[in-house]
Amino acid sequence: MRRIKLTVAYDGCNYSGWQIQPNASTIEQVLDNAINKVTGEKVHVIGASRTDAGVHGLGNVAVFDTASGIPGDRWAYAINTHLPEDVSVVESREVSPEFHPRHCNTVKTYEYRILNTRFPIPQFRNYSWHVKEPLDVNAMQSAAQRLVGEHDFKSFCCVKTQAESTVRTIYSVDVRTEDEACIVIRVSGNGFLYNMIRIIAGTLVKAGKGKITPQDIDLMLEAKNRCEAGQTAPPQGLTLMNIDYVDGDDMEVENQH
Repeated sequence: MRRIKLTVAYDGCNYSGWQIQPNASTIEQVLDNAINKVTGEKVHVIGASRTDAGVHGLGNVAVFDTASGIPGDRWAYAINTHLPEDVSVVESREVSPEFHPRHCNTVKTYEYRILNTRFPIPQFRNYSWHVKEPLDVNAMQSAAQRLVGEHDFKSFCCVKTQAESTVRTIYSVDVRTEDEACIVIRVSGNGFLYNMIRIIAGTLVKAGKGKITPQDIDLMLEAKNRCEAGQTAPPQGLTLMNIDYVDGDDMEVENQH
């Protein structure tokens, strides 16, 4: 059997998240179905990040095992012919059979987009959070820097999280204005807890409104209490940008078939 790695982009609007669920359309499900149409094999992809309903992806990662001899770089073409227009495989390669997308040293990068205008703009409704109050981007950036480093992010994850540890490392958080009306929060780290980025976004919006200070972020981290941090921002503003395998675990292997 060969293991194939897929880099997947998707518009999450019409999906109930990444992970397969009964009676709901998910990204895993459409990938499984497309691969089955290509190979006739019953396969199940393993994803690197189980994004929530409504969340988008530009560079999520999945792998699957197959007996097919299709060259690694040709899988993207084959699978895309059977995918809906809101899901696309943007790269494919054959990797080591031992490669697992969630059990490696990675840097994951997300972006959260906020439309900061007095009135909503319909074209942005599925890809940003509309916040009508003026936001101070400098205050948001100052607050964001308090999150950089290794911390216990228990205050910044859903209380229903099943993670064994809530300690994570954030390598960088940048808040910038884009095209005047849009504020982009870009976060890179070694991994994220359930709803963590969306809670960070909701908390930074409070800072942008002047309701909390950068020092309040320190108190939130120390509290280890979800009630201390800001609201969970809506899902449509969030996009998984890319996942980097820093040790090269996803290195391409030559097709021997």
